[in-house]
Amino acid sequence: MPTDVRCEGETDGPALVRLTGRLDGTGVVEVRDALLARLGDHPGPVVVDVSGLRITDPAARTVFAEVRRTVADWPAADLLVCDPAGGWTVDGAPVWSSPDTALAGLPSGDALTLDLLPAVGAARQARELVAASCARWGLPDLIEPGMIAVTEMVNNVVAHARTPMTVRLAPGHRVLRLGVRDHSPRAPHYTGPAPLTSTGGRGLLLIDTVARRWGCTPLPEGKLVWAVLHAEDEVNPTG
Repeated sequence: MPTDVRCEGETDGPALVRLTGRLDGTGVVEVRDALLARLGDHPGPVVVDVSGLRITDPAARTVFAEVRRTVADWPAADLLVCDPAGGWTVDGAPVWSSPDTALAGLPSGDALTLDLLPAVGAARQARELVAASCARWGLPDLIEPGMIAVTEMVNNVVAHARTPMTVRLAPGHRVLRLGVRDHSPRAPHYTGPAPLTSTGGRGLLLIDTVARRWGCTPLPEGKLVWAVLHAEDEVNPTG
């Protein structure tokens, strides 16, 4: 039998999602996709209230830890779970007692977003955002590598996805997180360094060169390509 779980969202300020109904093993994929979709469309942490959700299979709770791990490297993303009953954790993190408590504890952060069309000039606008933001955040060593990574991400959307996109970036301690969310299911493919005779296909290689980690997360409608850059990798690239 299909699950009767329901997902209702409130987006006035930080994202708040309320799950109601019954959750067992058959509803895990539905809940995972709903939460990833919300995180993909709303930058910043998402608070999920499960006080109205009856979890009939304790193993189904692992879906929240799975989502949290999936978005760990996205810019400013996180999943906070609220359950007044308590008594369990999400990947080692305790659940919150109420949505208000969780929302009040969210960091303000400096995450920035930029909506772009898949057109000539999109990469230039994204580079300008990265350069200005890194300068403001005290991350000068990450201006050039950040511009390289975001250029390839945006150009990939312009050339292949051809959908509107959202560029996201957030700072950390000598760390820059980048993400580009588009609405095409077509995932970029990286097969290693391109042959010297190749006339293309070097975009993902450039991202791989400047980023410590990067990846592509499929979403119910499209995907999010992300990268994590560390200043010390640029200062001492040979490590």
